[in-house]
Amino acid sequence: MTEPAAHFGYGSRQPTTYEDWARSDKYFETLLITPDAALKSGVENSSKNGLPDIAVSTTQGKFLHLLAKSIGAKRIVEVGTLGGYSTTWLARALQDDGELVTFELEDKHAKVAKENLSNAGLASKVKVVVGPARTSMKALPATPKFDLAFIDADKESNLEYFEEAKRVIRSGGVIVVDNVVRNGKVSDLEHDDPSSEGVRRLVKAIQNDAEVDATVIGTVGDKGYDGFLYAIRK
Repeated sequence: MTEPAAHFGYGSRQPTTYEDWARSDKYFETLLITPDAALKSGVENSSKNGLPDIAVSTTQGKFLHLLAKSIGAKRIVEVGTLGGYSTTWLARALQDDGELVTFELEDKHAKVAKENLSNAGLASKVKVVVGPARTSMKALPATPKFDLAFIDADKESNLEYFEEAKRVIRSGGVIVVDNVVRNGKVSDLEHDDPSSEGVRRLVKAIQNDAEVDATVIGTVGDKGYDGFLYAIRK
């Protein structure tokens, strides 16, 4: 049951700021997430090599990890490796005989990701596929099925990535698409940048897709105001 907003001390609905969101993220991160040398080293190595700072946050990474563990994931597919930060969180949730296949467009990003994954002791569990995922995902066999897909790449191709993920995900499996709120711009139909349009195209396709059940959750934190799409394959 939802209690009145005033009970929580924000009945006036005063605007919050990025500083509020970042402070909240750091507060819960400090209490609930143990510092990790391999993840820290991966972030530093990615930064040193000039990779953009667009990976998921620490709390979001932990969420993906817990999600994968909660469904007992043995096979995970990821679109958008970058430096392997989310890859590391996800791969650590795999069962002992599990595997993760991750797609990355840029050779440089893939090289750095492989270094970071090796440093985290995960090289044997993760296969990094380099090249356009819209093409290379089509080479994934339909069986054995994957349990979880995480899509965090160019938003213009969201629908194509989602369709390929749906093809290889088991019934009851989960597909997560990151960055679908985009500071509220996706719901502002006058805002027609390619990334927002890519998200809209995906959501409109899912609206009448009888093969999945989905929702979108908005988030705020040290990565700003955004959100993710969560879908279950029927």
